[in-house]
Amino acid sequence: MLSREKALEMVRDKIKEDSLFKHSLATEAVMRSLAQRLDQDVETWALTGLLHDLDYTLTQDDYSRHGLESAKMLQDELPPEAVRAIQAHASELNQARGPSTTLDYALRCAETVTGLVMAAALVRPEKLSGMKAKSLKKKMKDKAFAASVNRAIIAEHEKLGLDQSEFLSLSIQAMEEIAPDLGLDQS
Repeated sequence: MLSREKALEMVRDKIKEDSLFKHSLATEAVMRSLAQRLDQDVETWALTGLLHDLDYTLTQDDYSRHGLESAKMLQDELPPEAVRAIQAHASELNQARGPSTTLDYALRCAETVTGLVMAAALVRPEKLSGMKAKSLKKKMKDKAFAASVNRAIIAEHEKLGLDQSEFLSLSIQAMEEIAPDLGLDQS
């Protein structure tokens, strides 16, 4: 398995958009926390989160290839279950087999919740500092807020055996730990 340093180098090489780079870092952080909470392989889960959108720039004009191209790039770099999760995270777009494993569901809900947490942080003077799951739940109910965030995919946290409050709290905390890297620290 490749090192985090090599994975980060790959992400920097393939992903040029700052917001997508930050999304990758946020997904890595949430996946790391989920792996710790669920007693899974922390490094594999974190790398899966970091690398899940490696092909985004390449496939942005043809989303039917999103996840599939990343899988090809990573087939010799990550364990098969990680490559499969990367394919499955975009199964609605790429027609790959849908999610079926804990890792598959974790990646899908982790990468999706980052958009909601980031959007909520951007409208708060304190950014991520002090954000609570309760306030994020209210934002989730407001369909106009972060309208592109798929709440049904976030709800896949139930497949992990986590209730909504725990999943949201874990996600907020994971992202708060890397707030400066995300541009979401108090300034």
